[in-house]
Amino acid sequence: MKPALQSTSAQDKKKVLTKLDKELIKKDKQMLVAEIRIAHQSWLAAQAHFEFAVEKGQVDYAIYALEAAEKRFEMLIKQAKELRINLSDSDH
Repeated sequence: MKPALQSTSAQDKKKVLTKLDKELIKKDKQMLVAEIRIAHQSWLAAQAHFEFAVEKGQVDYAIYALEAAEKRFEMLIKQAKELRINLSDSDH
């Protein structure tokens, strides 16, 4: 009789872990969506900075910052696609 009880409790623990895992995955996805939004804003800011750059040093830095922001945004979007995260549904 004891093995059956132990088995049931192990199954219960598995269910709890599964719920916990699902919550962690959900939070990770929400954090990724937040990071994508931040990266998009950084990319837009870098574009604006580039448009107003005047001196050679400013232009060089603006190009560097713009490329870095764009690469970060693209990397995060790729990660979201791999996880099948739909950004348009993330607010619901």
